[in-house]
Amino acid sequence: MEMNEVNLPTKYDPQTIEKNRYQYWLDGRFFEATNDQDKTPYTIVIPPPNVTGRLHLGHAWDTTLQDIITRMKRMQGFDVLWLPGMDHAGIATQAKVDEKLRNQGINRYELGREKFMEEAWKWKDEYAKHIREQWSKLGLGLDYSRERFTLDEGLSKAVNEVFVTLYKNGLIYRGEYIINWDPATKTALSDIEVIHQDVQGAFYHMRYPLTDGSGSIEIATTRPETMLGDTAVAVHPEDERYKHLIGKMVTLPITGREIPIVADDYVDMEFGSGAVKITPAHDPNDFEIGNRHNLERILVMHEDGSMNEKAGKYNGMDRFECRKQLVKDLQESGVLFKIEEHMHSVGHSERSGAVVEPYLSTQWFVKMQPLADKAIDLQSQEDKVNFVPNRFENTYMRWMENIRDWCISRQLWWGHRIPAWYNKETGEIHVDHNPPEDIENWEQDTDVLDTWFSSALWPFSTMGWPETESPDYQRFYPTDCLVTGYDIIAFWVSRMIFQGLEFTGERPFKDVLIHGLVRDEEGRKMSKSLGNGVDPMDVIEKYGADSLRYFLSTGSSPGQDLRFSYEKVESTWNFANKIWNASRFALMNMGDMKFEDIDLSGEKSVADKWILTRLNETIETVTKLAEKYEFGEVGRALYNFIWDDFCDWYIEMAKIPLYSEDEAAKKTTRSILAYVLDNTMRLLHPFMPFITEEIWQQLPHEGESITTAKWPEVRDELTDKEAAADMRLLVDIIRSVRNVRAEVNTPMSKQVKLLVKAKTSEIASKLESNRSYLERFCNPSELLIGTDVSLDGGEKAMTAVVTGAELILPLLGLINIDEEIARLNKELAKLDKEVERVQKKLSNQGFIAKAPANVIEEEKAKEKDYVEKRDAVQARIDELKG
Repeated sequence: MEMNEVNLPTKYDPQTIEKNRYQYWLDGRFFEATNDQDKTPYTIVIPPPNVTGRLHLGHAWDTTLQDIITRMKRMQGFDVLWLPGMDHAGIATQAKVDEKLRNQGINRYELGREKFMEEAWKWKDEYAKHIREQWSKLGLGLDYSRERFTLDEGLSKAVNEVFVTLYKNGLIYRGEYIINWDPATKTALSDIEVIHQDVQGAFYHMRYPLTDGSGSIEIATTRPETMLGDTAVAVHPEDERYKHLIGKMVTLPITGREIPIVADDYVDMEFGSGAVKITPAHDPNDFEIGNRHNLERILVMHEDGSMNEKAGKYNGMDRFECRKQLVKDLQESGVLFKIEEHMHSVGHSERSGAVVEPYLSTQWFVKMQPLADKAIDLQSQEDKVNFVPNRFENTYMRWMENIRDWCISRQLWWGHRIPAWYNKETGEIHVDHNPPEDIENWEQDTDVLDTWFSSALWPFSTMGWPETESPDYQRFYPTDCLVTGYDIIAFWVSRMIFQGLEFTGERPFKDVLIHGLVRDEEGRKMSKSLGNGVDPMDVIEKYGADSLRYFLSTGSSPGQDLRFSYEKVESTWNFANKIWNASRFALMNMGDMKFEDIDLSGEKSVADKWILTRLNETIETVTKLAEKYEFGEVGRALYNFIWDDFCDWYIEMAKIPLYSEDEAAKKTTRSILAYVLDNTMRLLHPFMPFITEEIWQQLPHEGESITTAKWPEVRDELTDKEAAADMRLLVDIIRSVRNVRAEVNTPMSKQVKLLVKAKTSEIASKLESNRSYLERFCNPSELLIGTDVSLDGGEKAMTAVVTGAELILPLLGLINIDEEIARLNKELAKLDKEVERVQKKLSNQGFIAKAPANVIEEEKAKEKDYVEKRDAVQARIDELKG
């Protein structure tokens, strides 16, 4: 046999093959949308990573799924735009830059806003570079010619347009409300930036004395420091215990202020004493009660969480220090009479970890109900947003149906400055794209917008909106698919939907593919505190990007969490290595074959027909499952076809003609190897782009790169179901013979006699015509095939039953007859169970009534097969016993 030199190294080394390939793709501009009007556009916008640091495994998973989708669509002939970009990540980035400056001994306020912004932009440039390097390591097919940043000029224009429009339409307003306040970063937080954690606290029970000296009223609180801002005590108007006290005054301990007892339906008579302290400046519910009763709002804290001058002698103390001292003082004065331990949920800042303070503040808000109503209505229409899996639509709808107004102002410097100016003399507010002409009399709002305000516009602001005539907006919006984790459905997905509807009149994306979180092997969330985080770049360094990508994309089903395991990544590396070695063998046997030399018209063996049939089946399965985003199932289908069918069986069987003197058979086999390997590399390419490009470039091929090669299509003329069934029988026989040999420790190198007793003469004839495979892979000293072959009387043997035939291996001196009967009894028990299971199913009238006809027929065929196998095994047991 001729063996040809190939350019694939003998060893699969992902680092070598991945090294310069990405630059080759970029130089070839294979990832850029072409604006070819003959092609249908297909768009995905990347969920923009924050420029706060390097990418983690969750990013790697999220972007790999998008890369798979876009690579496949590109090969299917779509004009694909996968738009990259990054998010400025207001609070998170400012905190990082602050920390960096602090380490250099620099204070942000001393530096000033302008200089600080320069430092923040330097940070952004540095980390954007890191992120792009990581994208390249992962092999992401991004169109960098359209890369965007949430603070770039175009997006800033879009943000201002949205703010001004919403304001003029009465959907943005400025007001004094209780908001979530982060004392560490000194900024407001939206509800979903607050993480609630159960902590051990206490209920502090106090008696507030009635001013007229007639007694006292009992209240309890978990935050005694806020009592310094109390402006009332509230009771339920129907509470018989307190009806006579409504309208009376109590003297607030420590401060000596007199405050009223008011009646309000909000109070729960059954909870605690039925009387509650009211602090309108430090509790959202108290704020509403205060509004109803015209109560004063007394703020007793500074923005950093320390007590202010309204707190009297506690002025300047940290809020928790104040709590300790105040509790001591209240105990000494006899006001605080009981402290009861209490486990309760406390809000913490997602960014800084600080305990969030409900805090009275003047902020900007979006009026959410009208926006949410449109988004809710959309989901009852045909062009709704499709969630995959669809159970996550409920998560989205719950959020929308329980919406609260959105606090969008943040007390930061890094972000989109609010386009509002205040007249220095009159206090008049000017909201517009441009400042007032007499700017010297006006002062711009110092706050910036919540990061999610700009990222909510991402699907259309990145396309050139508000310029609706922008070519990209016209061609690529709305987008086709958004890929993201279930943890930001409320944060981001919902906001993109209602902003998209409001400003473009269309859903921003057709599908939302939801994935879970990457966890460690024990199912724990990855975190710095646990030290269980995994850097995707470390995994790539060890196993290559293809192995990591294949593991991430096929390791779970949509919406499920994924457990990371080095062992599993290593097994995908083994898979890649198997592909590499099989491809080397195939290439060495192809000679100088060109693409036009591939000829499938010659006479084909049963193995040839079978592998072409299996390829067709795999193309159909993979395409269908991938369109439904079932990438775990796609992975299984590809693995089974490549590892089992192609590598373990076809390549081994191809050696028979390749090693023969039959030139016509050689030519056909080489053509089939080339054709199958080419199509297999294309199917696998979206998952493992580097290794597939490397192998494909060595194969006889058309085109410049596999990235733009045509997606495989089923060729019906190459399907031969009968040949596939014949091949399955041969494989079953070979596997069974190997299993029997293994069971009695008879190596394949030792020749043994093999009798194949076919069920019908037709089966016998087919087996006879494929005798060469049985001789090659069973290594018999003598092979007898027929419908009536049998052993000489009394001769000992091992047997196996396959669909359509019984195998008999006389193994004189190598078998214990009692052990063989025991083995057959085990097999009989298994077959008895299968027969019982299928017969139970077929006797179930519910199943018969509901199941499709083809499914019922399949079950009946299974029953027939199991019964025949069982009878054959029983007959063999009887024969051995006789």
